[in-house]
Amino acid sequence: MSSTRGPREPSIEAVRTPDLRGSLQLSGVLLTAGFLVYLGVSVVHPAGVDPNDHPAVFATYARSMAWTAVHLGQFAGFAGMVAGLCVLIWALTPRGGAGAPLGAIGLLFATAALGLTAGRYAVDGVALKRAVDAWAAAPRSEKPARLASAEAIRWVEEAMTSYQGIVLAVTLLCAAALIVRTRRAPLGVGYVLAVSAVAFLVVGWIVGVAGFAPPGTIPGFVSQACLPVAGVWLMVGARRMPAPAGG
Repeated sequence: MSSTRGPREPSIEAVRTPDLRGSLQLSGVLLTAGFLVYLGVSVVHPAGVDPNDHPAVFATYARSMAWTAVHLGQFAGFAGMVAGLCVLIWALTPRGGAGAPLGAIGLLFATAALGLTAGRYAVDGVALKRAVDAWAAAPRSEKPARLASAEAIRWVEEAMTSYQGIVLAVTLLCAAALIVRTRRAPLGVGYVLAVSAVAFLVVGWIVGVAGFAPPGTIPGFVSQACLPVAGVWLMVGARRMPAPAGG
């Protein structure tokens, strides 16, 4: 006995984006280019002074002529990396089934991460710069009050940086889980993103309790350096995938 079957119904776990290859390539480009922009402008960021030694580091910041431009560039680079995560999560989120809420949570936290990133670099690049400039130019009698004002802004920056790291960690874990669940992107990318997530979580905690302390340096580097590694891996993996039908 035979039966006639119509067109096969799409799986409830079907991936949202038809051109997965193109989406993975775009995600990889954004992750890699965003990191390169961030790294490029960070080279001219004043360094060599303990960030928690406020009088010393504020004097260095006050002498910087490119401070606001550098932080605008850092924001652009970080925003590019967050956008790359958004593209990846959107591409891998199923239209239904257990994976759909995971993708929704990832996109929600990515949006929050972008907002915290903008706030962090606005506080650091504009508010803190104006405060340290006012402190450096103030007469001796006003310096203690001006220093206290700049420190308060610094603590706001640290608070936003702390929450930025925690929120990015959740975003990255969602992206990694989607990769492991759907297997529609190289599995190794998921592991790299998971390492980045743990490092961002560590950074967020350290900054929250101790400011920009030396113990956060290594996890801070790992958290960011993992993203271009994942980006290049995505681009290579996407090139090995067959082109979409009709493409």
